[in-house]
Amino acid sequence: MKQRKFYIETYGCQMNEYDSELVAGILEKQNYNPVDKFEDADAIFVNTCAIREGAEHRVLSRLGQFKTRKETNPDTVIGVLGCMAQNLKEKITSEHQFVDFVLGPDAYRNLDTMMEEYNHDEDDEDKRINTRLSRHEVYDGMFPSRKEGINAWIAIMRGCDKFCTFCIVPYTRGRERSRSIASITQEVKRVVEQGFVEITLLGQNVNSYRYEGKAFPELLEAVASVDGVKRIRYTSPHPQDIDDHLLQVMRDNPKVCNHIHLPVQSGSTEVLERMNRTYTRAQYLNLVEKIFQYLPNVGLTTDIIVGFPGETDEQFQETVSLMEQVEYDSAFMFKYSARPYTKAIEFDDTVPEEIKQERLQTIIKLQNEMTLKNNRKLIGQSVNVLVEKDSKKSDRQWMGRTDENRIVIFNKNGEAQRDIVPLRITDAQGVSLFGEQLN
Repeated sequence: MKQRKFYIETYGCQMNEYDSELVAGILEKQNYNPVDKFEDADAIFVNTCAIREGAEHRVLSRLGQFKTRKETNPDTVIGVLGCMAQNLKEKITSEHQFVDFVLGPDAYRNLDTMMEEYNHDEDDEDKRINTRLSRHEVYDGMFPSRKEGINAWIAIMRGCDKFCTFCIVPYTRGRERSRSIASITQEVKRVVEQGFVEITLLGQNVNSYRYEGKAFPELLEAVASVDGVKRIRYTSPHPQDIDDHLLQVMRDNPKVCNHIHLPVQSGSTEVLERMNRTYTRAQYLNLVEKIFQYLPNVGLTTDIIVGFPGETDEQFQETVSLMEQVEYDSAFMFKYSARPYTKAIEFDDTVPEEIKQERLQTIIKLQNEMTLKNNRKLIGQSVNVLVEKDSKKSDRQWMGRTDENRIVIFNKNGEAQRDIVPLRITDAQGVSLFGEQLN
């Protein structure tokens, strides 16, 4: 049988990365091998993100480049996967008719059948499109094909029930449903056998995990019990679902990393209410205080949106003041982007683009200053760093991460990837720390 080749390009979050690995596993079972250039592929797939409008524009532009491959090699299969496939299937099939498949995030089990049966009949919609959402699909029994590395993403649940007014995820990925602890630990054991030592558990609201009476803290304990796992991370939690039990497990289990990504989105209670975030500024800050009581040296990061409809200058300044009070280690910061189906798209009190951009630049500057300030506090301290890969600037240096998810660069001295190395921090520049081995 001829060895065929496939290429996958992934946009968006870690869940999309995981889904691309699922798709790669399906294709490899069909005698496809991965390639690094789409020009070399017999099948090209783009796994899409619908969270922000800019990501959609990049994907549509990229499809135009893939079209050239189709024109020179008509037998090339082109597929659009993921959240944007769910959201814009009509636009894709009408304006990009060279696309052969459109599969939503709950339809990947059907890929092998579609690849085998598809007959290039552009009018046969049943063979071109499957974007049905499921109340049950969690891809149990399917194992992703991962590239070599240190960290393995593992999806523990899918979908979202929170319905934040700015977020399209409940409409593109459906409602929350969780995998069994048994299936998750089975996958963890498998990735450990493949050489991975760090596990990152994924979910749209990862700490909303529930399965047969078991909650997220019990899952963390089960994963930590697997031999060979050195570190466990998770992303992204929702503040509403962080409780004392979770913080106790993090405090008491050394395998669970001392890092929490805690999205705040806004520092204004009024804006948070319009976002349907289900907490106030005061409740969020109380949670931050509790987290530091359990985990005094925790690495704390966040997500922030500026320019949400109706956000006043005073409300934006509340976000600035909250950032200054919490002093996050880092943040993902965005301008509000209106998304179809969401409640916020109905709000008519939009913030002008130039004001959004100005506010974004303000908080980026502030966060960069806080990151450097926090990192400089660590100079002279000892940390344990998991060796990940060569430093970008020199193959004579390693890049690794601390338990708190801070990047550290240090000279090689006989260590190997996957080792946990004790270092002393000697310098801080930008977002990076620099260290030296302890004698």
